[in-house]
Amino acid sequence: MEAVAYSTFRANLRSYIDKVRDDAEPILVTSRDPDSNVIVLNVREYENMRENLYIRSNEYLYEKLKRGMEQARAGKFTVHEIIEDDDD
Repeated sequence: MEAVAYSTFRANLRSYIDKVRDDAEPILVTSRDPDSNVIVLNVREYENMRENLYIRSNEYLYEKLKRGMEQARAGKFTVHEIIEDDDD
C-alpha cells in the first residue's frame, strides 16, 4: 500500500483518486498525528471487504460456502443453460 502525506494527497487529489480507482489499491494518507491517518479505498473494494466480513462472521453462511466450494472442487455440480428473457 502506498503512503502519502496529507498535504501531497490534497495537492494531487485527482491523480490519487484516479490511481485508487484504476489500480484497486488503497492509499494510506498520513498526518503528523498517527491517529489522524486515513485509508482511501475504492468503493468496490470496500463493499467486497464488508461482504467478506459479513460471511465470515455468520457461521452458517461461511460453512455453507465452504461446503459448496468443496463440492465444486470434487466435481459435484451441475451446469445449467442460461435462458435469456427477450421481453425487455
